[in-house]
Amino acid sequence: MSTTWQALEFGTVDGDALGQGVVATLLFFVIGVGVLALGFLALDLLTPGNLRTQVYLDHNPNAAILLGANHLALAIIVVTAIMTSGDSLAQGLVDTAVYGLVGVLLQALALRVLDAAIPADLRALVNEPRMRGSAWAVGISLVAIGAVNAAALS
Repeated sequence: MSTTWQALEFGTVDGDALGQGVVATLLFFVIGVGVLALGFLALDLLTPGNLRTQVYLDHNPNAAILLGANHLALAIIVVTAIMTSGDSLAQGLVDTAVYGLVGVLLQALALRVLDAAIPADLRALVNEPRMRGSAWAVGISLVAIGAVNAAALS
């Protein structure tokens, strides 16, 4: 029985690498949440009324669809930025922050283009208390644009 245990190799644990990994995780998390917060602020500026009130107090389904879709799109961008970022921690953090900010700007631009391209008034749609299919269409378009944005990261 002792020969079986002798054959198992558990290896070693590198505490320094683990500590650096935890710090990197926390820093990437802070940048990711920051990008999502900026995305929320940008969407709030581009839509009528207070987005936080519309989503969380008034339970407006159309505003919630756009917020959720925009957050999902930005999350895809941030995840891709983190996964494709530079090898050094500093470069990776800068890459993620810059590409995240570019993502927020491109998503805002995309929302403006969608607003001009669709036959309905997007601003009125956000204020509509009943769920509308057009909110889903715009939301899915935002996610698709975010995915394209993420794929374009270089």
